[in-house]
Amino acid sequence: MLFDPTRHEALEGAPWHADAARTAVREIVHDIETHRRPGGGWPVHPLDEDGPAVPGGFKSLYLGSAGLWWAMWWLAREGAVELRCDPAGEIDAAVAAYRAAPDTGEAVPSYLLGEAGLHLVQWRLTGAAAAADRLFDVVQSNIGNPTNESLWAAPGTMVAAWHLWQATAEARWRTLFLDNVEQLWRTWLHDPASGHALWTQDMYGRITQYLGAGHGYAGNVYPLLKGAALLDAGRRAQLHERTVALLRATARVEDGAANWPAGLHAARPGATPWLVQWCHGAPGIVTAVADLPAGASPELDALLVAAGETVWRAGPLTKGYGLCHGTAGNGVALLKLYRRTGDAAWLARARAFAMHALVQRDRMRRQHGLGRYTLWTGDAGLAVCLWQCLDGDDRLAGLDFV
Repeated sequence: MLFDPTRHEALEGAPWHADAARTAVREIVHDIETHRRPGGGWPVHPLDEDGPAVPGGFKSLYLGSAGLWWAMWWLAREGAVELRCDPAGEIDAAVAAYRAAPDTGEAVPSYLLGEAGLHLVQWRLTGAAAAADRLFDVVQSNIGNPTNESLWAAPGTMVAAWHLWQATAEARWRTLFLDNVEQLWRTWLHDPASGHALWTQDMYGRITQYLGAGHGYAGNVYPLLKGAALLDAGRRAQLHERTVALLRATARVEDGAANWPAGLHAARPGATPWLVQWCHGAPGIVTAVADLPAGASPELDALLVAAGETVWRAGPLTKGYGLCHGTAGNGVALLKLYRRTGDAAWLARARAFAMHALVQRDRMRRQHGLGRYTLWTGDAGLAVCLWQCLDGDDRLAGLDFV
């Protein structure tokens, strides 16, 4: 079987209705605004607690204030909500709070959990030159990070350089992005055991080879595909060939569905290798390689559709409703397939997941007594996903667009 049934639940929820989605977005944002602490930051949800409490709560793009301010700013810009707060006027305080008490105990250059994401949001909301300059230094300092994956290392922080290059066309961001490409190419090495070019992760005291979008191969390929226009023709061809070959070789296909194991290592005792979420498994593969042109490899096109079938057949995740390892994130993978194939069935499936995610949010709120005030594990990401389901916008919040 391509997924663990105990990690999923039956689809439920009201039928999709655009007005209901708009109302839910407004209600979520109102709740986020209402529960901001007087001194800044938001309550930390029990499911996001990991170790000692962080003074002032989390501030990162993934889990904290930066992600919330960005989401509210974007939804207001889209006309989804009218805010009582001013995200552009608050983001500097979030950056200062991070410097005083970093989420991870010390300042790190991580895109999702550290300075890179914070300064990217700060620049996006304020346009401050100082934020851009600090972001440049942070991304540059992280090029040689040995973890060699997207959460902590260059494959994540180079995404920030790509966003600034797209937004400003300043030569320094193009050069910085390509310096990161060189790092990825130097560490993309032939693996005798698998017969393919792979990246090896040195992370949390363990040497391994992950495949997913959160910590592995797909997450490393993602920025290369985003910036493929900056590569020469030979490297673009090699990027496409290597990606297709590795995904073909590592996919398990059953009855028109497909999934990938978390990595090429043996799963820990009692753990399933067949996850179905953004960070590991089919949804993350779909979102990570969506920029590989449709039609370039009919075999990959078929594999991605089969991956979508796995997401749909498995059903919503019991773990939560967020983007990283929840129902909304899996819904974004279905939106990717809608854009890639033009088949409206994928849009309908994404909308069904979004409505179920609302049911899960209500259920968890009753269980824990508060909302989950984050972009990538909770309410803000769900609000953005709901709004995107109105017209099939398939971008992954905080990654494809910030």
